[in-house]
Amino acid sequence: MRLFTYVVARDFGFAPNPFGGYCTLATCKPNIRRVAQVDDWIVGTGSAERKRAANIVFAMRVTEVLDFDSYWTDQRFSVKRPNLQGSKKQAFGDNIYHHDHHYCGDWIQENSHHSYADGTPNYRNISHDTKTNRILISDDFIYWGGSGPVIPEALRNHEGLDICARRGHKSRFPSQFVNEVVAWLRARDERGFFGAPLDWSSSA
Repeated sequence: MRLFTYVVARDFGFAPNPFGGYCTLATCKPNIRRVAQVDDWIVGTGSAERKRAANIVFAMRVTEVLDFDSYWTDQRFSVKRPNLQGSKKQAFGDNIYHHDHHYCGDWIQENSHHSYADGTPNYRNISHDTKTNRILISDDFIYWGGSGPVIPEALRNHEGLDICARRGHKSRFPSQFVNEVVAWLRARDERGFFGAPLDWSSSA
């Protein structure tokens, strides 16, 4: 069991997407998506720019891994296909990539948070997101969004270890520290969706 931590710089409920009964990491963070395995934990912490560096945004235990095409066709995740004319939950759907098998297998990027405002594909995002053809899925998660609790000092200054990352991500934690993080999460006795994404207050 490994622990991966990173800063959720933009919290729109897109990456991760905590809706529809599953927390999914389908875009961004290709390096984490490339190596994380079932039963590993992913933890996102708040942004210093938003004065939330000491707060947790979400935690998910990876319970399943799919590729983009499987994610697109799986009926469990059809609710995560984006609809920019729908609710905010629908607008920030992360089920946005699949292959066009009729035209040389090119990626299709659905009109979404990662395409341009006029709906045309954003090839920079396509290249970054599809660098790793793996989606991390969890039905064992806690998502607090903008209302996440303060992380205990013991997990911020533990023999030189700090759960909070700055750039990129962290994953080189000793097993004892990982167990303490998981114990803190389990002791909260919370599960599922608890609070709206921080950046919804500033989104259209």
